[in-house]
Amino acid sequence: MDVCRIAQLAHTINVSVAQIRESLEKQGLPLPSHDENAPSLPSSIAEARTAAIDASTELHYLLTEPIDTIHQVCKRHTRRLYNKLIIRQADKKACVQSIIRFDIAAAIPLGGQISFTDIAANTPLTEQMVGRLIRHAATMHIFHEPEVGFVAHTRASRLLVRSDGYSLAHGTSGSIYDVISEDPERALRFSNAMKVMASRPEFDLTYATETYDWESLDEALVVEVGGAQGHFALALASRYPSLSIMVQDMEKVIDKASAGALKERVRFMTHDLFDPQRVQADVFFFRWIFHNWSDKYCIHIIRAQIPALRRGSRLLIQEALMPEPGSVCPDAERTARSLDIEMAYTFNARERTLSEWKALFREASPSFIFNNAIEPKGSALAILEFAWEGIEQC
Repeated sequence: MDVCRIAQLAHTINVSVAQIRESLEKQGLPLPSHDENAPSLPSSIAEARTAAIDASTELHYLLTEPIDTIHQVCKRHTRRLYNKLIIRQADKKACVQSIIRFDIAAAIPLGGQISFTDIAANTPLTEQMVGRLIRHAATMHIFHEPEVGFVAHTRASRLLVRSDGYSLAHGTSGSIYDVISEDPERALRFSNAMKVMASRPEFDLTYATETYDWESLDEALVVEVGGAQGHFALALASRYPSLSIMVQDMEKVIDKASAGALKERVRFMTHDLFDPQRVQADVFFFRWIFHNWSDKYCIHIIRAQIPALRRGSRLLIQEALMPEPGSVCPDAERTARSLDIEMAYTFNARERTLSEWKALFREASPSFIFNNAIEPKGSALAILEFAWEGIEQC
């Protein structure tokens, strides 16, 4: 990264902001804000405003990981590049279209506020989905949340009150898995896209192999449910020679999988994650599995493990933790809520807060006890540990 260039950009932003402030104060105009009644900016600051925007935009891209830049750009142009793919809209566009389609902006009183509950009562959406849409939009300064569970307008959201609306239809009633399974080329593109996503530094396998106390398990059996071709299992087995690992996935996924020199301790087994678990183990590990499914199906997956659980058996879940509103920096929250909306329109799924993860397991069975949450610095995923304290089923 060119340090001189980012210093130049920071200087440009600083000078431009000073010019904007001086010009507005001379004209007796308020400084820019997201207030509902904030006026439009005058043309007299157009040059300084453009300079500040251009410099901040370039600075943003200079400080963004290349893979993240590609991902963002591809999402913006997905429909044009792959017009047959079910993922046709970027998360920002889908979020705003949903708000328009269900008249969410129109339900908010100008100059006042309304609860997520009251908005949901007048739409086919759940209160949870209303909150997810509003909070994602708020990261782009469309709406703001003056108090938890309530929404009010910003200058941007007022414009949506008069919108005519858009369609969110994708022309199919099946899930994304149903659609891509009918087109091998599309399925391969989707698989490769997921590999690229997972190759980013914040998804590095060492966050899971190094931050959890695997060594304390001694000669344990670990079952990785939905482990694909075993890249995590192989990394874990290489690091901890006392562990044995069973990788479970669909037949077409593990058909050509190989453990190579680790074949004595890493085995593969055909298994549908919705079917009752047939292998008794000390630990059942799920890496980035649940966020693809709605609560209903997640509960099904969790309950499917119960037949094989012994008292003290653990379920380890490596997933993102959705932050509570305002608990992290704006950019981190914007990224998290962007992914949450992306999961909603792609999989009818969601990202979850820690409290929502706990509630999910309580719903699956009160015999699951939450032990711990590990959030490695720099990792996009946390590790949640739940222990089974119920009666053995086998």
